[in-house]
Amino acid sequence: MSPFAIQLMNGCLYSDIEQEDQNSFQALQQLGAIEEVDGLWKLNSLYRVGRLYIGKDGKGYVEAEFKEQRDLLIEPDDLRGAKHGDVVVAKRIIARRGRASGKVQLVIEKAHLFTIAYTHRDESNNFLILNIRTGEPTHAVMEGMDLKAFKLGTVLKVDVDNDKVLEVMGILDDPKVDEKISLALYEREDAFPPECLTDALKVEQEVTKEEHPDRIDLTHLDFCTIDPVTAKDFDDAIYFDMNTYTLYVGIADVSHYVPFFTNIDKEAKKRGFTTYLPHKSFPMLPRELSENICSLKPKVDRLAFVAKIELDKATLKPLKEEFFEAIIHSKHRFNYEDIDAILEHGVKGITGAVAEILTWLLPLQKITVKLHNERLKHGFDFRSEEIKLSIDANHLLLATQIETGTPSHSLIEECMLLANQASAKRFTGEGDSIFRIHEPPQLSKIEALLAELAAIGLYVEEYEDSPSLIRAIQKEATKMGLASEVDSMVIKALRRASYSAQNVGHFGLGFSHYSHFTSPIRRYSDLILHRLIKTQLREDEEEASYLLRNIEPLCARVSELERDATKAEWDFRDRKFARWAVERLGEVFEAEIIEAGESTKAVLQGDIEGVTVHLRGEGVMLFDKVRVKINEVSIAQAVIMVELVEKLTKDEMELV
Repeated sequence: MSPFAIQLMNGCLYSDIEQEDQNSFQALQQLGAIEEVDGLWKLNSLYRVGRLYIGKDGKGYVEAEFKEQRDLLIEPDDLRGAKHGDVVVAKRIIARRGRASGKVQLVIEKAHLFTIAYTHRDESNNFLILNIRTGEPTHAVMEGMDLKAFKLGTVLKVDVDNDKVLEVMGILDDPKVDEKISLALYEREDAFPPECLTDALKVEQEVTKEEHPDRIDLTHLDFCTIDPVTAKDFDDAIYFDMNTYTLYVGIADVSHYVPFFTNIDKEAKKRGFTTYLPHKSFPMLPRELSENICSLKPKVDRLAFVAKIELDKATLKPLKEEFFEAIIHSKHRFNYEDIDAILEHGVKGITGAVAEILTWLLPLQKITVKLHNERLKHGFDFRSEEIKLSIDANHLLLATQIETGTPSHSLIEECMLLANQASAKRFTGEGDSIFRIHEPPQLSKIEALLAELAAIGLYVEEYEDSPSLIRAIQKEATKMGLASEVDSMVIKALRRASYSAQNVGHFGLGFSHYSHFTSPIRRYSDLILHRLIKTQLREDEEEASYLLRNIEPLCARVSELERDATKAEWDFRDRKFARWAVERLGEVFEAEIIEAGESTKAVLQGDIEGVTVHLRGEGVMLFDKVRVKINEVSIAQAVIMVELVEKLTKDEMELV
């Protein structure tokens, strides 16, 4: 649901309305669709706000937000130009037979502001403008220009309202256009507005202790960072006191440098997340901040917001958790490979500051192994594999690599999980914070999963609840040698994790309280949580009131932005796979079926891993090993079609 829609349902102050929503607010005032009650502006009971869905018959439905409501039917003549996916305000009318019906009064959020399209000629040489998402014909006009004059495959950004070309983005033949397409499809931004860069350059370049007398000085502690070798922004640093079993998790104090209502804050709220493509990141904050003064670089003083967690030496349960503003000085920057090598080969020959850090880091690693094992008694360890792409200077796919969690990843992850839990436990969970939630699975999804697994001979008979069922499935899958494949199916059957003002716990992790505290450089949710905790520490009721008055729409906003960032990353990956496949038309590959039925999909086996293809042909079952031939590739839609050559027998599979 759109953040503005949530404000209309819950009631809001005019001052809380985002600038981009103020015209809609004023239009609703003129319509008489909103009224002021006890100082808050709220939607009149005759009106409904919701997302519009349009069926193939042209009829629309505004989805119900509450169980006691029915979806509101909108006849084609009453859509008033609203499109599928738009968030609309509709006025309820009494229709025949009491059907809940309505007429669209106003579109308050468009599903898409623009279409990405490209020029094309079909087999009959007809000139077409095709929507890049769907491959369906669309319209585009360009003042003073005949679009037929452009080279075929020219990519255009087209206004959804008037069909005018807003931008010529490039040509499909050029691999460098993929980045632009993926970002545009999911409205991810690259360049920052000039005012943001101007403001970022005004921020201090170094930390001077004397200017922060109220902060706790922790610069004497041997903090360190552990990140990927390619990392440029460092959100978190850790230190562990062996005597008191106290973990210090120092997090970049972004909220100090990015106050409310500033240009940088508004842009960060708009972006929500940093988007990561294989060759480049598209940050939430200007790099002048994210890679400099906010980043917990080694051997320089930095402002940090610290979670200090004292653990029971016997049980490793938190005894005391506190948060405070501090100054830290990271003594060393490790990457994951460094730590894994030390864990494997030992500390021989290591001296100086690194040796000092290892006196607490290595014991901490053993502690985090115990924490991990204890956590899995309540949560899950899904063995899904992440594919990392490498692309060359021409933006073509060079190689893929499967990234799996290593001991160094687990070490830092368990520390972050402790801090994230501690931050969530500070709140009641009744609309007073931003929680990272993961609801238990729906029964219907679990039943469908069991039916799919039964088709491949995986049965689970005894289980008490959803967690025990999933563990039983994982146990059987491991016996069959299908651990990662079945884990991928389980993940699809689960609900998506999201942000919410109401705490319902995190099913996947097995936590009763969980928030995102540890990555404010790349997630706006964490920045908001920092601000909320600071209002507690400062007893600033006015700021807390503002944050909490808008916390539900904010949770909706960041949940949607997170999905968009992920979809952009996946779309870019699929485009690179499609370009790779174009060079291999007619080639035969071994593959494994990962989805069977009407929409059959397989993953190719070979040096390039993770390539998903769409299969024409019947008679295959889930996890069958097959040979397929690439026979069609759409660069525009990033789809690879293959035809079935043969199913592999068990003997052939053993030779592969």
